[in-house]
Amino acid sequence: MRVVLAYNAKPSARSNIRSERPQFVVEEEAEPPPTVPGAAEDDDRYAEWDDHETIIAVADALASKYEVRLVEAGPRFAQGILAARPDLVFNMSEGLEGVSREALVPAILELLGVPYTGSDPLTLALCLDKAWTKVMLTHHGVPNAPFFLVEEGAQPHIPENFPLPALVKPVHEGSSKGVKDDQLVRTRAEMEDRIRRVARDYHQGVIVESFLPGREFTVAVLGNGAKLRILPPVEILFGVFPEGANPIYSWEAKWIWDRPENPLEIFKCPADLNPSDLAAIQKVCADTVRVLRIRDWARVDLRMDANGVPNVIEINPLPGILPRPEMNSCFPKAARATGMQYQDLILAVADAARERLGL
Repeated sequence: MRVVLAYNAKPSARSNIRSERPQFVVEEEAEPPPTVPGAAEDDDRYAEWDDHETIIAVADALASKYEVRLVEAGPRFAQGILAARPDLVFNMSEGLEGVSREALVPAILELLGVPYTGSDPLTLALCLDKAWTKVMLTHHGVPNAPFFLVEEGAQPHIPENFPLPALVKPVHEGSSKGVKDDQLVRTRAEMEDRIRRVARDYHQGVIVESFLPGREFTVAVLGNGAKLRILPPVEILFGVFPEGANPIYSWEAKWIWDRPENPLEIFKCPADLNPSDLAAIQKVCADTVRVLRIRDWARVDLRMDANGVPNVIEINPLPGILPRPEMNSCFPKAARATGMQYQDLILAVADAARERLGL
């Protein structure tokens, strides 16, 4: 069985992939991805794209069972798929521009009649829009924090008596992009300032959520239907942050303070939870998967409110899967807590898709 890995590589990763696994590469974009003049390699434009180590680790895991090819998810993606002729595509591509960027590869694959892992274009587009996700969850009774949305180009209009503190975020980003430590705001003046800054820097709508004061968790889910597995919750331990930092999983927390060469003890997995709280978290995750029609795998981020009720704060149906433990990637961390190695995790995602598709 031939499996194509569809990926987006950080700019510096392309040559490493080509040199370290040339036998896998089918179609690489003729031109490197666009860069921002003067931007560093770790500029958040490419935060959701993978480094060469992750791409190679996933390819090697798949190669333990399948014939593997790599196709870069850029403008020539369709040509690469037609050349590779896969039986299944393992999709970990994030796209670069636009509100539907994560949906583009699955949409192309559906046009070409090629089966793939993970959620469909509608779910991927919906989950990238934090506001519409919350509308769907609210409609179906899945708890999430109160919010309001400032549409792109609109002047900030803060609802009267909106509770503070609150968190200001871009509406169409992931990987903590656009969520700086100082975006937990405590006054209306701070809120207006951060809304304007995010709108200016990210050219999109801005979502403002009530800040929930309880514990925060991220939960990996794997499989479909009756075989859905909810892996052990990972708790985020804000007490290890630098003095004065806000208790949010900000850009600084994810990419600056916690580094592979000097990892913070920022996560605890499995989290210490009593049976009632664990059951509540598992139910919210299962309901989220059902309501949003998530397939094969995802990561659900939750935070408890003042009453200890777990609320959904983010859903990532294309979760990060950095391979080394010191990289502090939560989905592999949760899998290791169940005894799964990295290869087992990758193959389990492919197996879930194959079973769903009847392959």
